[in-house]
Amino acid sequence: MPPFAPAAAVPPGATALSPATPAGAPADDAGGTHRLPPEPAMAPPELDITREVCPMTFVRTRLALDRIGIGDMLRVRLRGEEPVSNVSRSTALLGHAVEAADPQPDGSTVLRIRKR
Repeated sequence: MPPFAPAAAVPPGATALSPATPAGAPADDAGGTHRLPPEPAMAPPELDITREVCPMTFVRTRLALDRIGIGDMLRVRLRGEEPVSNVSRSTALLGHAVEAADPQPDGSTVLRIRKR
């Protein structure tokens, strides 16, 4: 009796190190692995601080920015010119990008901040 079992047959076009495609499975890409469908895009987190006053508007914004990854977007809903101005200025001073300030029908403003 041989000390090892014979190797399994390798399907045509595959190497012994690449996974074989099961019958009925989608074809492999060039790397020999199956591609998963893309993840659905998730809406960026939104922080509603319309009832907060300065300096808590910025404190809450900074805490929320600390919880997201670099390059991620945070939407901050504020009410009033002073909080919008202060939060925009303070987050920019920290090096983050305020990409937009979108006025809302309810009188609030949503800042779109990209963490850097």
